[in-house]
Amino acid sequence: MAEMILIIIAALLVGLGAGYLIRKMIAESKISSAEVAAKRIVDEATQHANSLKREKELEAKEEAHRLRVEIEKESKERRSELQRMERRLLQKEESLDRKISNVEQKEERLRNKEEENRKTEEKLQQLHLEQLSELEKISGMTSEEAKELLMQRVRDDIDHEIMMMVKDMETQAKEEGEKKAREIVTLAIQRCAADHVSESTVSVVSLPNDEMKGRIIGREGRNIRALETLTGIDLIIDDTPEAVIISGFDPIRREVARIALEKLVSDGRIHPARIEEIVEKTRKEIDAQIKEEGERATFETKVHGLHPELVTLLGKLRYRTSYGQNVLQHSIEVSHLAGIMAAELGLDVTISKRAGLLHDIGKAIDHETEGSHVEIGAELAKKYKESPITINAIEAHHGDIDFNTLEAVLIQSADAISAVRPGARRETLEAYIKRLEKLENIADSFDGVEKAYAIHAGREIRIMVKPDRIDDYSSIKVAREIVKKVESELEYPGQIKVTVIRETRAVDYAK
Repeated sequence: MAEMILIIIAALLVGLGAGYLIRKMIAESKISSAEVAAKRIVDEATQHANSLKREKELEAKEEAHRLRVEIEKESKERRSELQRMERRLLQKEESLDRKISNVEQKEERLRNKEEENRKTEEKLQQLHLEQLSELEKISGMTSEEAKELLMQRVRDDIDHEIMMMVKDMETQAKEEGEKKAREIVTLAIQRCAADHVSESTVSVVSLPNDEMKGRIIGREGRNIRALETLTGIDLIIDDTPEAVIISGFDPIRREVARIALEKLVSDGRIHPARIEEIVEKTRKEIDAQIKEEGERATFETKVHGLHPELVTLLGKLRYRTSYGQNVLQHSIEVSHLAGIMAAELGLDVTISKRAGLLHDIGKAIDHETEGSHVEIGAELAKKYKESPITINAIEAHHGDIDFNTLEAVLIQSADAISAVRPGARRETLEAYIKRLEKLENIADSFDGVEKAYAIHAGREIRIMVKPDRIDDYSSIKVAREIVKKVESELEYPGQIKVTVIRETRAVDYAK
């Protein structure tokens, strides 16, 4: 049993050894085959790598050759371009050298010419001084005296030419201006119809008989005293048949007294209580009438938006006269004339009519306030917020200040047209004669005037000058100076035409 076991163990050991040897042999065989295969793969890979290496080396060499060729070509082109640039630079340098050489030559010639010119100028200056000295010896005058003589001659020639130009320009301007102004003024006068007989306040009350004078005076003069006290005027009862004269500086008071006296005479009941009642009633009627007259003036001239106080003051002008001309009618007429002329000239018609209506507003209270009617009117316009154009037209319509607008010039022109039309104003004979004499005396005061004549009721003065002392061009200067002196020293309505007449007569006798 034990031997069997040993045999079995021995057999197992032999089997295991044989199996080991067999597996070893098989493994070694597989390893040998694998090594051969691996070697074969390595050889093949080495051959393939060498082949790829050779191909890449060839490609690299070809690429390097191509790049070398391109670089050489580009370098060659750049060298050619650099050579061309070098040639151009050389040419420019040569050209600049030539130009610099030419400039230097020209500068040298210029320096030579400048030196020659300087020498020539010195010679000419010397010759000029020698000739000037010789001329002074020949003429017997110094250079300053000769210069003054030449300047005087030039001034005389210039004055002569200026006077000729002034004469021509004045003639042309007068022809055109007078034609246009005549058309505008004529049109304005034609379109503005006004009464030629001016209205004035009546100061005489007619009585039915002389017995009424006693009743007006009353017992111990109580009636006339009551009337004078209530109205503020004086009643003059003299030998004038069937008439009582009313005297007073205030036209409205005078009108109240006139109407009240007429009512008392018509009623027949004359005593202090009745007089007081009638005067108060008449005063209210006059106040209402004043307001109506002011409203009528604004309606007639189409001037709207006036302050109520200005409208009342306009109504008061109904009882105010200037040289016999009713001031309210005059203001309305000036407003119409200014509006028409403004329309023709393309100016502001509304402002012109407004300023024309208010230009004499100061005359409504000039007997109550100190100052001229121009100053009073301007203050009233400022007080009631009138426009600066209207205020300037009021202040400038008598030439007291300068005109700021063309509308103000129109107001002065319209005022003159309204004042100087036939029958507009009356003037005493004495004042008229004094004005004409003063006008002639102003003209006679100028040197070279032989005789002066005031004609056309003082609207024109004709002046005869001495031809041997006043030439044609100096006569224009004389006319201007006379105009300025007349404007500064003489007060007159409208305008005065100054005509200077120069006549030269050549007289000889045949023997």
